[in-house]
Amino acid sequence: MDAKPLLNYIANYVDLTAEEETLLLSKVSFQKYAKHQYISRQGAICSTANFVISGCTRTFFSNEKGHEHVVLFSIEDWWASDLGSFITQSAADFSVQCIEDTTLAQFTYQNLESLYTLIPKLERLFRKILERAFVASQKRITRSFSLDAKSQYLIFKTIYPEIEQRVPQYMIASYLGITKEFLSKIKRELLKAAKS
Repeated sequence: MDAKPLLNYIANYVDLTAEEETLLLSKVSFQKYAKHQYISRQGAICSTANFVISGCTRTFFSNEKGHEHVVLFSIEDWWASDLGSFITQSAADFSVQCIEDTTLAQFTYQNLESLYTLIPKLERLFRKILERAFVASQKRITRSFSLDAKSQYLIFKTIYPEIEQRVPQYMIASYLGITKEFLSKIKRELLKAAKS
């Protein structure tokens, strides 16, 4: 399995020696998942931190009525895990499912803790990842309270142009907190405005 995408990603944050790279790779596993396959499920412990080598996933939760609410999409060079469950090793609030055939680099909780001891600079990497995830989450909460659906969709298109081409419309609608019919209406209005 090609570890280069993972090592290139890490190099954006910390410099590893050849020896440290070898050590890191001894603690990571590479796994292929099929489209629709679950990486982790709501209610179970999320046992791995997952870096996307290729493919696309969604992180979502199901309410008591069985309605799904998408909170995150992940594509290449992103992480796809229920971080809260992984960090606390408690029951997950979210499920992570593949939207496409997906290849992941996976770290178990024990292996990651071991790497923090063996290569202390990796703690800085994961602190940065958590900081970025927290900021993105805060911004999304603010947008959901302060912007209408059309504005949220336009921001989604701007920030994640590639994802819209790879994800079914009903999942994007779920991410935006609207029905797929309302999303279709927004898209028609935008198309009409662009033509006039």
